[in-house]
Amino acid sequence: MPQAVPFFRSALTRSLLLAIIAIPAIFVPLHLDAADGSVIVSADPAAIAFARYNAGLSQNRPWSLETIEIDASLSGREERGRLRAIRRLLPPGKLEYRVLEMAGDTTVRHQVIFRYLSADSQAVAVPAASVAITVANYKFRYHGAVETGGAIAYSFLITPRQKREGLIKGELWIDGETGAVVRESGYFVKSPSIFVKRITVTREAVLLDGLAAERITHLSIDTRLVGRAELTIHERPFTDPEQGIEE
Repeated sequence: MPQAVPFFRSALTRSLLLAIIAIPAIFVPLHLDAADGSVIVSADPAAIAFARYNAGLSQNRPWSLETIEIDASLSGREERGRLRAIRRLLPPGKLEYRVLEMAGDTTVRHQVIFRYLSADSQAVAVPAASVAITVANYKFRYHGAVETGGAIAYSFLITPRQKREGLIKGELWIDGETGAVVRESGYFVKSPSIFVKRITVTREAVLLDGLAAERITHLSIDTRLVGRAELTIHERPFTDPEQGIEE
């Protein structure tokens, strides 16, 4: 693999990838202590969604085997690249990729897609607590109810408590029925490099029976050297037995 140019060596770092893949953990007070010592449980729909979300946090685990599809481009050069692979999570904190398809411009493949995979491999070995969306790292403000896919979700604005790499300012949507996160979006409050002007990210989850069946991440990086680099990443649990790969 060729040496990374300064922009991608800095922009697609562990902090960037951690912010994208970290499992959010929001703790919201759902109970009030009454004067007589009894516990009053809030009946507010947003509070109930948070309760379900918090109850399921310990059950959230990354897929140990998944298919990943990456479409990338450099808008200033109109160059594109594509990768389809099987991604396996190995203990302790290592990744293995089996490439199924590779196509497109060489520059985009080497300087965008490969850099993403390299940073992804580094990110899984680092604890996510420092950039996870928790009350330790973020302030939250309820924004309102939104409709998504025929269902109701509850939106919360998130603001980092400190301006440091890997944290985003934006919005979090939580499904009203299951408490699952259906959308995260925002921009990084601190650039990881002088060559990067702005990084924005949006991740959406497709739910099936209350569980994420697919994750779709849109990443946009405005640079001072090569214009805008954009990636769209589709991730799904691996389900094709014909590939001959077992968990």
